[in-house]
Amino acid sequence: MKVHITILWITILLLSVSCMQTDLCQLSISKENSISNGDKTIEFFKLINENGMSVKVTNYAASLTDVSVPDKQGNFEHVVLGFDSLKNYLGKHPKFGATIGRFANRIRNAEFSLNGQTYHLEKNNKGHSIHGGTHGFNRQIFDTDTFYTVKDTAIVIFKYRSTHQEGGFPGNLDISIAYKLTNHNEIILEYTAVTDKPTVVNFTNHSYFNLTGCKAPVLSHIYMIRADSITLVDSIGIPTGELMSVTGTEYDYTSALSAEMRIKKMGKGYDINYKLNKSSDSPELAAIVVEPISGRVLKAYTTEPGMQFYIPSSNMDYLTGHGGRIYGEYYGFCLEMQHFPNSPNIPQFPTTSLFPGNTYRQTTVYKFETLSE
Repeated sequence: MKVHITILWITILLLSVSCMQTDLCQLSISKENSISNGDKTIEFFKLINENGMSVKVTNYAASLTDVSVPDKQGNFEHVVLGFDSLKNYLGKHPKFGATIGRFANRIRNAEFSLNGQTYHLEKNNKGHSIHGGTHGFNRQIFDTDTFYTVKDTAIVIFKYRSTHQEGGFPGNLDISIAYKLTNHNEIILEYTAVTDKPTVVNFTNHSYFNLTGCKAPVLSHIYMIRADSITLVDSIGIPTGELMSVTGTEYDYTSALSAEMRIKKMGKGYDINYKLNKSSDSPELAAIVVEPISGRVLKAYTTEPGMQFYIPSSNMDYLTGHGGRIYGEYYGFCLEMQHFPNSPNIPQFPTTSLFPGNTYRQTTVYKFETLSE
């Protein structure tokens, strides 16, 4: 009898240790902490699935602040650049994990015409507009609408009203973004928006992924992008309206390749919009990224027609990230699902116009796996 009791206690102890290592025993969502910023409250939420994968989000810029997933040996590490402290998000950083809007990417000369009226935006990028201006969504505190679990998914929903003429954009725009973590190790981002005046919209998420566990540059990652062409840009990175085939160029990732040799040859990173090979408005595979040593795999799906592939060369050593880690050069890659840059000024591009009575919808999925799977 004593032997059976001893075995039972050992089993319970081992299960407890396992739960502590994965920080969970079941699907859950909780509010971690909060800080005050004027009359607003900035909050952290932690979502955990039954596999031990965890995600943290905040209503500041409706940001994805942390993702922890296992490697092929089962070791959990952070795979997005970010901070452990909410206060750090209020300081200088390259939009870690932020929701970007009203219009992600660039608009030439910071102006566009819609229904016969010309609108002038904030010129915050060499005479042009980028990412909605200096007070775009990445600097706004969203309202927390709700958070809960249902079946195999943990969900938190943030909402924000962008008022008429904010950043120069017309119309009062009400946006909602739902972050969902499933037991299939998927992070699902669902955006909706409505307006009371004709306007233009283009939202994306600005997470910097690093599948090494944020321990090394992302140059040795293996990239595959399902796109045969890019939107050709001028000398300042704004699309001209032409499409250019990627065949035979440094932009060709139709077959899985490392970015290291290409970046060394170019002497710079990537910052280019791909026209994705899509056949519908439903979520379809856009890119696959593999980190060979850890065995981590990221598969990205989207309803959007384009994806900005971004590997900045800038040194991030002024930033202290998760667990006190210092970031460096080429330390993150972004897969920014979106409509094409400068679309309001290029009629042949997919439209970014939103009118009263219509609802903007977008879904992006980041799914994590390992090579052993």
